[in-house]
Amino acid sequence: MKPVFIGSGVALITPFDKDGKIDFKRFEKLIEYQIENKTDAIIVCGTTGEGSTLTVYERLNLFSTAVEVAHGRVPVIGGTGSNSTSFSLSLIKESEKTGIDAHLSVTPYYNKTSQAGLVKHYYTLADAAEKPIIVYNVPTRTGMNIIPETYRELSEHNNICGVKEADSNISKLIKSVKLCGDKLDFYIGNDDMICPAVACGCKGVISVLANVMPEFTHEMTMEGISGDMRKCRVMQEDVVELVEALFCDVNPIPVKCAMKQLGMDTGVLRLPLCELCEEKKEQLEKCLECFL
Repeated sequence: MKPVFIGSGVALITPFDKDGKIDFKRFEKLIEYQIENKTDAIIVCGTTGEGSTLTVYERLNLFSTAVEVAHGRVPVIGGTGSNSTSFSLSLIKESEKTGIDAHLSVTPYYNKTSQAGLVKHYYTLADAAEKPIIVYNVPTRTGMNIIPETYRELSEHNNICGVKEADSNISKLIKSVKLCGDKLDFYIGNDDMICPAVACGCKGVISVLANVMPEFTHEMTMEGISGDMRKCRVMQEDVVELVEALFCDVNPIPVKCAMKQLGMDTGVLRLPLCELCEEKKEQLEKCLECFL
């Protein structure tokens, strides 16, 4: 199966107005900004997009809007995962009516499951979906982790096309890529690991950093994919402190603050997320000054 994308996909934030409602005009502008600055895919309603606080109606409207604005220039990937297989199935069916190109499906959280349960969960989703499934493994948030041997099993399904891997274990990543070969495309989910990840065979990144530095993130990723690992490494080194600052608090608190500091005010956060403290705001602003 052809990769859904290669390069840098932005884990796009969801802008809200002062009353906490989605600011669709700002959302449209953000998508245009990303495409104009070389982002290779738009990921909507993921962790960074505060997807867990959005209603089904809001998600579907965001998917439809993203598809309309992108207009086939880059793929739109919708966050349709849940800890409930039946709920995920219903969301997949409704979201495919909006025209999204693929699904990003997080591993079940809270109730969690076994590795065997993971395979059954994803096979059930993939059997029902018309669009390909990208598995999202983020153990720090879900309390569970996918092992390489499970990735190999998942890779056998024709409609499971990729993985967003947000586990920082590099040896596990190497083993997973080796076991799956060309049957599963891996995308790193950690902005501080883009260089080593593409060196290990990842097809790119699903990035928080790209919200504020889309062209830089695209170029860094593509330098590594094209084989210029030295340039990729230098670029990775250049943003190491900024990436640390973007994760100085719970994502997407810092990145939304950073966007405001750069003149792209994306409004409030939805509770339980709250504003960044002044000390961390200053830390973030100082890091951003190096790129202005």
